[in-house]
Amino acid sequence: MKIIFATGNMGKMREIRDIMSDMDVEVLSMKEAGVYADVTEDGTTFLENAFIKARAIADLARQKGIEAAVIADDSGLVVDALNGEPGIYSARYLGEDTPYSIKNANILKRLEGVEDEKRTARFVCAMAAVFEDGSEAHYEATYEGRIGYEEKGKNGFGYDPIFYLPDRDIYSAELDPDEKNRISHRGKALEGIKNIIKEKYR
Repeated sequence: MKIIFATGNMGKMREIRDIMSDMDVEVLSMKEAGVYADVTEDGTTFLENAFIKARAIADLARQKGIEAAVIADDSGLVVDALNGEPGIYSARYLGEDTPYSIKNANILKRLEGVEDEKRTARFVCAMAAVFEDGSEAHYEATYEGRIGYEEKGKNGFGYDPIFYLPDRDIYSAELDPDEKNRISHRGKALEGIKNIIKEKYR
């Protein structure tokens, strides 16, 4: 089985390949599959955006005669004290090409003086799948924590260095990658989609 994962983010592709390594599937990025479209994600929720992307890439793959399922995710950081920002705009927060070190510093600055209990935040991941026969499936998951007071850790990417897990007393970017894949929003959403795929193709 061939799966195209609709992303160009290589950090994300590494996580996805790790999580799906126990399945007999070939996981390709859009570039590797030769299907690329600059999809406008104009949905109002993570799930809407995931389906917009998955359907667009699935259409393109069909036009090119590629037999593959397409999976897309939309994920982001929701900070309660910032009224849910950056939310669905997480990747484009402060500009699409802005380094995450600047995005993270901005969030930390905006939360200066906010006490621990009010720094609650979560990563949300909506995973959408479009199969070769046109059927669709989805799975959503969250990863709960707080915004810390500094950037810590080198293992993650994006907002991981400021995402603190109080029950473990560790930042997300300090986690071992296997552990992160097991408990993260993307890890849990991908496990959910994996189970749907196994059920569909068994």
